[in-house]
Amino acid sequence: MVSENTALVTQRLLEKNIRPSLQRMAVYGYLLDNHTHPTADAIYSALSPSMPTLSKTTVYNTLRQFVDCGLVQSVTIEDGELRYDADTSNHVHFKCVKCGGIYDVMEKIELPPEKIPQGFSVEKTQTNVWGKCSLCC
Repeated sequence: MVSENTALVTQRLLEKNIRPSLQRMAVYGYLLDNHTHPTADAIYSALSPSMPTLSKTTVYNTLRQFVDCGLVQSVTIEDGELRYDADTSNHVHFKCVKCGGIYDVMEKIELPPEKIPQGFSVEKTQTNVWGKCSLCC
């Protein structure tokens, strides 16, 4: 199962000096096509029926490689639940406490320079909000 945007997936992998294997393309394409902030297990479950040779280890290793090079970001919104997001910009995640859905709710987070201690530099900001989504209210 490769993304509808095969050319875009290939381009982004090559920009990060990642060889675009079928498995890597499928994992990254899945993240681009599914904005649900899936876990590694969810990605594996979605891709494995159409890719019988795909292993969970490959999915985990691929995601670690993507995070390490900045292609995707990992999101920890609950204890012990690591999720992945192809949107690497600084933005806010909203988790519905009823249905468990995770949504991007704000595009950009900027800290006022006066709030950052002298000598510190911000490289990444990640904020999570919990509540009920519009379907569960």
